[in-house]
Amino acid sequence: MERIKQALDKGKKPSTGSNGLSAQQHKYILSNFAHTENDTQHELENVSYTQTRIVKLQTEHLEKNRIVACNKNDVMSMNFDLLRTLVLQKMEEKNWRTLAITSPTAEAGKTVVAINLAMSIAQQSDRSAILVDFDLRRPKLGSYLGIPMEKSLNNLLDGTALLPDVLINPDIPRLVVLATKTPMKKSSETLSSRKISDLIKDLRERYKSRIVIIDLPPILVADDVIALLPHIDCVLLVVADGLSTKQEIEDSVRLIPAEQFMGTVLNKAEVEPMDYYY
Repeated sequence: MERIKQALDKGKKPSTGSNGLSAQQHKYILSNFAHTENDTQHELENVSYTQTRIVKLQTEHLEKNRIVACNKNDVMSMNFDLLRTLVLQKMEEKNWRTLAITSPTAEAGKTVVAINLAMSIAQQSDRSAILVDFDLRRPKLGSYLGIPMEKSLNNLLDGTALLPDVLINPDIPRLVVLATKTPMKKSSETLSSRKISDLIKDLRERYKSRIVIIDLPPILVADDVIALLPHIDCVLLVVADGLSTKQEIEDSVRLIPAEQFMGTVLNKAEVEPMDYYY
């Protein structure tokens, strides 16, 4: 089972593009994203999924894929709760709402960290979370969670579906998932597009309580992460113990602007779990 240690650093406020969605999508956004500061508590107390499809997750499938944050009986969930608290404190301090998660190279466990962190954030009574699969080269959120994807981000981007059609609530209050079903060509060009910029802005602003967690490809394999940087607040780097080299870590950190660098998570460390008693 993977273990997590964390060290948090600095960050920055994002920039976003202007409207690049279809008229129908824009109409939906305008009618659903009008909230004031006084609405935050009300929206959390009245969370319901009348348009969003609800899919119940299978416990055995989650355990197989090391998704533990939704199970408070699993001692490993404490690691993600600690990570959540540190991340939220830094994000609140900087007024950040969009967090991208990447790694130097493949197999570091970034998707597992992204899922568990989003689940842990959603368990906060004053927060909601949306988990977005922007790893357009090797999308894994759907398969890791075991959710069927009749429609996904692919359909949203090609205009064959609207946002409500592609969002899924995994039967966890205050958590929504936007998955990608199949890999996309020209992924970095897509991530740097105005359509993606507008989508991120809309997801961020729909609810003032919402934190947007974005799963991205490894930063050293392509320019996808760099392409998305202008549209997000901050980046968390997942480093696999014994897999990521010192040079790969240094190169990754160098590519992330210091003002957007949230910090690092050490994953897959061989540490014995400890029971905790009061």
